[in-house]
Amino acid sequence: MVDSSRVVQALAVLVGVAVAVALGWVLFVEVPEGSLARLLGVVLVVLTGLVGARAAGRVASGWAAPYDVAEVAVEGPITRDGGGSPIPPRPGGTPANDIVDQIERADEDDGARALLLRLNTPGGEVVPSDDIRLAAERFDGPTVAYATDVCASGGYWIASGCDDIYAREGSIVGSIGVIGSRVNAKGMADKLGLKYERLAAGKYKDAGQSLKEMSEDEREYLQGIIDGYYDEFVERVTDGRELSDEQVRDTEAKVYLGEDAESIGLVDELATRKGVEDRLAATLGVEEVTVEEFEPERGVMDRLRGGSQAVAYAFGAGVASAVSGDDHGDVDGFEFELR
Repeated sequence: MVDSSRVVQALAVLVGVAVAVALGWVLFVEVPEGSLARLLGVVLVVLTGLVGARAAGRVASGWAAPYDVAEVAVEGPITRDGGGSPIPPRPGGTPANDIVDQIERADEDDGARALLLRLNTPGGEVVPSDDIRLAAERFDGPTVAYATDVCASGGYWIASGCDDIYAREGSIVGSIGVIGSRVNAKGMADKLGLKYERLAAGKYKDAGQSLKEMSEDEREYLQGIIDGYYDEFVERVTDGRELSDEQVRDTEAKVYLGEDAESIGLVDELATRKGVEDRLAATLGVEEVTVEEFEPERGVMDRLRGGSQAVAYAFGAGVASAVSGDDHGDVDGFEFELR
């Protein structure tokens, strides 16, 4: 199937070049007078041929692409840019912006008739997870989520927006809940002789700061934010799955192995990778599908930056974050995550 499609593309490119060259010859060689004009015309004919080849190639890729399913991987903790707290960035995360870009490129590709989201993630930040889900929902075609090892929390937030969810028997699925966390470093600060002085406008501006004890009002305020995120999570799942609000809340943010996840409706079916591709083929009405993995478009500097972040994180990340109290959540010093 791949070989025949490439032949069709090659023929289409040749036809495009021939048409473009013929048109260019008439416009730039036959019509103008004079040797200089003709020489310039020949150059323009060549350029026209190259433009025609590119245009024909794009059209041909839509007619007979060597693949019909776009695969996008969501792996590791989900964050906005793939890092964590800024002192230092946490390596190994899934950059939501990159994932959204890959899905959008797949949606614009005429050859990608279906989207396969391969998920192996414990979850992560709330809004980046929702951005990926929304991008998948906008994809014009069938969408399938395939849980490999772990599809929990933010990963399930994303998966629940797909048309179908498949998992393996040993996959870990679920964790429909939200967690808020802070490091209480007041005891350590007292030992070091550090004293927190509040200079802020607004009663709750420094709620959750690591260098002071949390008041009951602050705790109630932050818990309200967590409850709001949880209500949104439950709503996302009930919208995407045939589950009631009560059924989702009854999971109590537990994780389930594949078979149990299937029995309560968190996944549609257990399947291997081959099984998922067979079901996609049936959906698209073809004998078999060819999958093309869409990957982030990263330059050399981005790759080098990723390596330096990994080294920095290994060099005392925990101590730095505990002392600074600087987390990457939506409220100063307090971190909200789907984990």
